[in-house]
Amino acid sequence: MSTDFSLRLSQAMQEQGLIAEPETIRKLLTYIQQLQRWNRTYNLTALRDPDQMLVQHVFDSLSVVRPFQDFLGKERMDAETIRIVDVGSGAGLPGVVLATACSTWNITCIDAVEKKMAFVRQMTGVLDLPNLRAMHVRVESEPPLQADIVVSRAFSSLLDFVNLAGRHVGEGGRIAAMKGKVPDEEIAMLHTQSDWKVERIESLTVPELEAQRCLVWLVQQGKS
Repeated sequence: MSTDFSLRLSQAMQEQGLIAEPETIRKLLTYIQQLQRWNRTYNLTALRDPDQMLVQHVFDSLSVVRPFQDFLGKERMDAETIRIVDVGSGAGLPGVVLATACSTWNITCIDAVEKKMAFVRQMTGVLDLPNLRAMHVRVESEPPLQADIVVSRAFSSLLDFVNLAGRHVGEGGRIAAMKGKVPDEEIAMLHTQSDWKVERIESLTVPELEAQRCLVWLVQQGKS
């Protein structure tokens, strides 16, 4: 990867309120290289251009780090008991990026496509991420994982998301759905057909991306 990529990533992390540690930068750029390499054979993602991967995959995934930190609170930010489950993770987005940027968080990536989870498993070794694991399963078939945050980047509608993955939210936890524009129709359907509700919607800052992005926080009614 070029020096330009390193500088852009460092600047993007600073704009997102994150500490751009040299080792974190190195690992994230290595992740892009590995994704390019595996893509030639396994078609893990529709994006082929490393520049697009940098912005639309890495910068986008990093955009939820600060919101997650704010939710978890300062007293838990570095706790090694934090568990985050990435549903429909694909090539590890945002899971691999979160595990790289936040080494004390325990990240579980779940996807029904074996080759994608094989890639994520490979990243645990290549990037030296002992806090990352991959599960090739259907999320609805797994026993509850008791996560602090269950996140998805492009998994499904909000209603499908809570129906399939809501069981994995632990006490006091939340579902966090990464979306483009505010999904008003999905929210209306969620509120009429489930016991989950939108707690709040946060705008996400993704450097170099000219598109709306938001994070929809969901909580089960009767729980907090």
